[in-house]
Amino acid sequence: MMQVGSFDHLLMVAHEEMATAQGELPEALQTGARSVPVTFEPSPNTGFVADGIAPDTLGLFLGESLADGPSSHPQPTQIILFLENLWEFAGTDEAAYREEIRITYLHELGHYFGMDEDDLEARGLD
Repeated sequence: MMQVGSFDHLLMVAHEEMATAQGELPEALQTGARSVPVTFEPSPNTGFVADGIAPDTLGLFLGESLADGPSSHPQPTQIILFLENLWEFAGTDEAAYREEIRITYLHELGHYFGMDEDDLEARGLD
């Protein structure tokens, strides 16, 4: 049996919430959402922190958004969710954790679709 709060448990819950969030998107966005790989990490690694990513970051979008033109230095498009940070941010409450997974995933997905921080805040995804 998985222990609540273990990385395996956090990962299982994150997969469930992402699938639910994707299924609730308008049909026209679902294919795009499913095309973006999502990686799950406990927290930002030392390389991210050295690059200026805060150690308590909840999620990160990397790569080119659909609104960007092709880059001469493309980075693979992906979303990273930092599960232990999300768990701590949610106060180790599973219902709050589920909601934070959904909000953070949709926030980072919004970046992929070309939204900036103001657009995301206006949609309650800040």
